[in-house]
Amino acid sequence: MPPTRPTGATSVDEARRALGLRLRELRQRAGVTGRQLAQSVSWPASKISKLENGRQTPTDEDIRVWAEATRAESEIDGLLASLHTLELQHAEWRRQLSSGLRQHQGELVDLDARTRLFRAFEPTVIPGLLQTAEYARARFAETATVFKVPGGVDDAVRIRMQRQEMLYRSDKRFHFVLTEAALRYRLCPVEAMMAQLDRLVSLSTLRNVRLGIIGFETRYVVAPAHGFWLLDQERVMVETFSAELNLAQPQEIEFYGGIFEQLAAAASYGAAARAIITRVLGDLAAELTEDGA
Repeated sequence: MPPTRPTGATSVDEARRALGLRLRELRQRAGVTGRQLAQSVSWPASKISKLENGRQTPTDEDIRVWAEATRAESEIDGLLASLHTLELQHAEWRRQLSSGLRQHQGELVDLDARTRLFRAFEPTVIPGLLQTAEYARARFAETATVFKVPGGVDDAVRIRMQRQEMLYRSDKRFHFVLTEAALRYRLCPVEAMMAQLDRLVSLSTLRNVRLGIIGFETRYVVAPAHGFWLLDQERVMVETFSAELNLAQPQEIEFYGGIFEQLAAAASYGAAARAIITRVLGDLAAELTEDGA
């Protein structure tokens, strides 16, 4: 069943439509038609329609041109603030990674410093804060290939490893929930995956880290549709193929908090979680033995 409340993508769409409606109001207040506005600023008429109907996100320059053409210069600061909030909500990976993998990891360091409670659900990958260097290298190499980012993998891995030092800080708490599938997906060589699973076993014993695993045999109440992070009660982060969604509306944080609690309740912890990890390790070890036979 699809969610009965707004998803992150819906929130972004609503914000874009709201900005478009505000632009339309300014045009109508100025007493000009969409075609007249397009002609005055040398834009195609279709761009006016797309911006007003929330089908296209304006640039900073688009906002300034629109405000000047509709004699609404006093609105520029407010419109730009709305646009930048929208851009934070929907941060496209190509734009975020345009300056390389290293800078994005550095930006996360600042966010880490402000956060005290980290809650993460991941159905397909090991969370970055729990990754070994080799697993992280495979993830960054894939990102570099998909988005054609030149170099920077080694620096990104180094910063991610440095970020993991906060796992040992007493003023921070972490609650991770993973599916068994995340332990089994072949996203790196078998040997690297075995080292990664050993790392999970070790980290599961830390006092401020709670690691839950949802085994294949578990009956789900909420489907593991996608991964997400909850940072304190301030932000929800959802990664898609094309963008990172940053959601800060209280109702969305509350909604995702409820979803997390239901998924967390289905997970096994402590010795039971380590038993699932060990089972997967045994299967991978057996596979290596067969390959070497």
